[in-house]
Amino acid sequence: MTIAIIDADLIGRKKHRFPNLVCEKISGYYKEKGEEVELKLNYKDLDDYSEVFISKVFTDTPFPESIKTTKRIHLGGTGFYFDKAKDLPNSIEHHMPDYRLYDEWIKCERDKAKAEHGQDFKESRFMLQFKEYTDYSIGFITRGCFRHCQFCVNQKYDRVVCHSELKEFFDNSYKKICLLDDNFFGYPNWRDLLREIIETKKPYKFKQGMDERLLTKEMCEMLFNSKYDGDFTFAFDNIEDYELVSKKLKMIREYTKSINIKFYVLVGFESNDAKDIENAFKRVKLLMQYKCLPYIMRYQNRDYSPWQDSKYRGMYVSLARWCNQPSIFKKMSFRQFCLANQLLHRTEGTLCSAMKAMNEFENDYPRIAKKYFDLRYETYTL
Repeated sequence: MTIAIIDADLIGRKKHRFPNLVCEKISGYYKEKGEEVELKLNYKDLDDYSEVFISKVFTDTPFPESIKTTKRIHLGGTGFYFDKAKDLPNSIEHHMPDYRLYDEWIKCERDKAKAEHGQDFKESRFMLQFKEYTDYSIGFITRGCFRHCQFCVNQKYDRVVCHSELKEFFDNSYKKICLLDDNFFGYPNWRDLLREIIETKKPYKFKQGMDERLLTKEMCEMLFNSKYDGDFTFAFDNIEDYELVSKKLKMIREYTKSINIKFYVLVGFESNDAKDIENAFKRVKLLMQYKCLPYIMRYQNRDYSPWQDSKYRGMYVSLARWCNQPSIFKKMSFRQFCLANQLLHRTEGTLCSAMKAMNEFENDYPRIAKKYFDLRYETYTL
């Protein structure tokens, strides 16, 4: 029996660099049964395989329309079914992932780059892009969320539940742990679970972000004194949470002075107008004041991104480009970022897209521009 596993996002998204956990679990399950498993990197000759499993996370990942679900071809994931994606069978869902599934692909990518760059090839630097494949045990300890945010794909739960034991996906030979939990601190028994993670003595991180609105002093004490990996990531999705988030930021800073605090900032969901742009800047300013880094997330539903039809589309793009590059965000105001882009513009006598977007918005809304366009991260101290 030959099994083909296709990570559609790996094929369809040029810069995609995160393993598909479903693919790894399916591979682990069938390899344990003694079947021949292949990570397939195209959609050719699918009839040559006994079973074909295709998983897709992102709805906008391109996929051949001619390929349909059959008795041998199985399609799954939020990329195909959004919030109606079916669960895996328990025997696969709770199987140890095959963390070696992507090894041959990584080797091929490395060999191609080495051949292309010759003596200039820096292997250690090149391999950093594959760290999520090579360094981490990955999984869910809890699943679900009680908030039912309309923009979230996670709609089939009404609470946070314990999903699996850590030992189901923890491989001690890997350096770190990556948790994909939807809302870990929403689970009543979070304390014991977090203690178990910490006791592995492995650096760990919550990839999907944490809900800062739930933070308590006890949570902060455990979280910020543990062996955390990289950025502490939270979300600031709603301007209505401004006062609550402000209080939580103050509490966070009582426990850590780390600059590695990042917040996803959702834009383009409630509206795609000047008010939405203003609300984004207001949240960014608050994060600046507490030396946190924003990461702009432009809303996309199952079929399209509404902000793309906005009169201020260019502002959404420029705002994301400014905030989502920490080295730039820390040194430049939004206005300075747009001016810097103009200096690099190659067509003399015309405005670059960032400068054009900024000028048009400032002409329409000078009050908002005056209040936010010259804010600088470096002017704030803890």
